[in-house]
Amino acid sequence: MALQHLTDEQIATWTRAQKDEWWLKNVFRGDMAQLTLRSALTGFLLGGVLSATGLYIGAKTGISLGVGLTSVILAFALFRALHSSGIAQDYTILENNCTQSIATAAGYVTTALISSLPAYMMVTGHVPQWWQIAIWMFLVSLVGVLLAFPLKRRFINEDQAPFPEGRACGVVLHSLYNGQGDEGMFKAKLLAIVGGGAALLQGICGEGWMKLIQFKLLAMDKWAGMVEPWHLHDRLDDYYYTWAVKAHGFIPSILGTDFRTLGLRLVVDAAVIGTGGLMGMAIAASCFLGTAINFFVLAPLMIQAGDIAPRIGPGGALVPLSRVEIVNQWSLWWAVTMMVVGALVSLLAKPEIFKGLFKRKAKVDRGGQDVLKHIEVPLWVSWIGVPVVGLLGCWATHAFFGVPLWLAIVSLPLIFVLTVICTNSMALTSWTPTGALSKITQFSMGALDRSNPGSNLLPAGMTAEIASNAANLLSDIKPGYMLGGKPRHQAIGHIIGNLAGVLASVPLFFLLFVKTDATGAYSVAGLVSDQFGFPAALQWKGVADIIAKGVTDLPTSVLISVGVAAVAAVVIEVLRIVTKGRSGLSAVAIGLGVVLPPQATFMMFLGAVLFWVQARRHKTPGTQGHRIWVEGMEPICAGLISGAALMGIGDAIINVLI
Repeated sequence: MALQHLTDEQIATWTRAQKDEWWLKNVFRGDMAQLTLRSALTGFLLGGVLSATGLYIGAKTGISLGVGLTSVILAFALFRALHSSGIAQDYTILENNCTQSIATAAGYVTTALISSLPAYMMVTGHVPQWWQIAIWMFLVSLVGVLLAFPLKRRFINEDQAPFPEGRACGVVLHSLYNGQGDEGMFKAKLLAIVGGGAALLQGICGEGWMKLIQFKLLAMDKWAGMVEPWHLHDRLDDYYYTWAVKAHGFIPSILGTDFRTLGLRLVVDAAVIGTGGLMGMAIAASCFLGTAINFFVLAPLMIQAGDIAPRIGPGGALVPLSRVEIVNQWSLWWAVTMMVVGALVSLLAKPEIFKGLFKRKAKVDRGGQDVLKHIEVPLWVSWIGVPVVGLLGCWATHAFFGVPLWLAIVSLPLIFVLTVICTNSMALTSWTPTGALSKITQFSMGALDRSNPGSNLLPAGMTAEIASNAANLLSDIKPGYMLGGKPRHQAIGHIIGNLAGVLASVPLFFLLFVKTDATGAYSVAGLVSDQFGFPAALQWKGVADIIAKGVTDLPTSVLISVGVAAVAAVVIEVLRIVTKGRSGLSAVAIGLGVVLPPQATFMMFLGAVLFWVQARRHKTPGTQGHRIWVEGMEPICAGLISGAALMGIGDAIINVLI
C-alpha cells in the first residue's frame, strides 16, 4: 500500500479541519502499538549510544550528525532478529518510528556540549558541576519540545510542509514494512560489518584497549617483559619521525616551521572518513581548502612575520607554538568571519524561508470542532509550559553560569522568532541556520553586557538550542504524521529521548574532556587537543572574544585577513546562489576547515572522494556495486562512525580507569 498524501490543490484550498478529518480517516492507525515499554527502552538505550557517538564526532569535527535513518535500520534489524528467534513479537511500524524518534531526540541534545558550553568554559575558565549542565540542557531541550507541537499544527497539519529529511525517514520505514524488509536487513548487515571492521581498527590503535588485553588479560608485562603495550599508532607519521630523528633524516617544514607544529599529520581515523562520506564532495573539499590556505600558506607566513609567536602563559612558563596556538592567536579571526558572513549570506539568499512566515494561510473553520483533540498534545500544555520552563531555564542560566537574570529573560523573545525561522527553513530544506541566527543573540546580548562573556554565550546557546531542537523535532514528527502515529506518544518519546541524551552525554563529556588540577578542581586545560579540536566551540569563542576585546589591539594582518575573509565569503556564497550550487565551494565549510585539525579535514576529504569515485563507477541501479556504494552509502558511513566512535570512547574510559 502506497503512502497516502493530499494533492497540491487540496493543500491550498482545504481548511485545516478538513485536512485533519481526512488524515484521521485515511492515515491514522488507531490503537496500533507505538509508545510501548520495548520501543521506549530500545529508543532510550539506542539514543544514549548514538548521542555518545555524536558527542565524539562533534568534538572532532564540529558537525552534528542526524541519527534518524541509522536508528530506523538498527531498530528494524534488532526486532526482526528477535522475532525470527521467537524471543519477541514483530515490531510494528509505529514502534519502530517511536524508537527512532526517541533516539533522534537524544542525538539533538548533545549540540550544546560541542559548541556554546565548551566555548563558555574556554573563555571563563569556569567548569560548572555536571548536574548543573545536565539540568540546564534538559530544561532547554524541554522548551524545544513544548514549542514544537503547537508549530506542528501549522507546518505539518495545515501547510503539509515537506520536511525532506523527515519524509525520507517515513519513506524508508514504509518500505521496510511493505515488501522491502530484506533490503533493510541488507543495510543493517552492511552497517554491522563495516562497524565491526572500524571498531577492530580503532581497538588496535587504542592504547587503553591494548593495555587491557596485553597487561590485564594476558599479563604480558609479567612473563613477556613488556613495559608498554603495543598498539598501532593512529598517527602513522610517528613511525617516520621516529626514524628521521634517529637517522637525522628529512623533517618536512614550510618557511622553517615544522609540519608537526602546524598540525600537518597523517592519521588513520575511520569515524572521520565516514563523516566525510556523509558530507559529500563539495563540503569536504571546501574544508580541505580552508586547511590548505591557512596551514600551508598563511600560518607559516605569519609565524615568519612574528604575528604568531610563542607566548608566556599565566604561570610564567613559555607556551610553545602548536596548531591550537596558531588558531587561537591568529587564524580564528578570519575563520569565524568566513563562517558567520557566509552563513548570513546563505540565509538571506533564501527569501522563501522568511516569506513563508507571513504567507496567507489556508482557511480555518472558526468555532469548528477539533477532530484530533483526543490525540493531539493540548495547546494549554505549551501555553503554560513554555513560559514556566523557559523562566526555569533563565534561572538555571543565572544560577549555574553567572549570567544576570534580567539578561537571560531579555533573550527569551528571540527564541520564538528564531524558532519559527529555523522551522520554516527545516521544512523547506532540511537545514537549520542556527549557527548564523545564534550570532544575532550573541551580538545583541554582548551589546548589553560586554563585561561578562557568559552573558552573550549562554543566552545565545539557549536560544540556539531551543530553536534547533524544535525545528529538528518537527522534522522527526513528520514521519509519524505520514505513518499515522499518535502525536502525544511522540511528544512523550521526545522527552524520553532528551533525558537519554543528557544522561549519556554529560557524564561522558566530563570523563573524556574535563580534567582536575592539583587541588581537585575542574580544569579546562587541554580541552582542545589535536584529537578533539572542538571547532564549533572555537567559533563561538571567537565571536565572544570579538565582543569582549574588540579589534583595536589586534595585529594589522588580522584586520586585513578579516576584511578579505568577509569579502571572499560574500563572493563565494553569491556564486553558489547564481550557479544554483554548481560552484561547489562553501564559505562556512572553508572557515570550518581552519579550526578543524588538518588531519581531520584530510581524512574527511578522503572519505568524500572514496564515495564520489565509487558512485561514478557504479551508476547502474540494480547492480551489486550500486547497491553497496550508492544505496548503502549511509549505512557504511554510519558503521564507520559508530564502530570507531564507540571503541574510541571505550579506549578513553579505559585510559582513565586503568
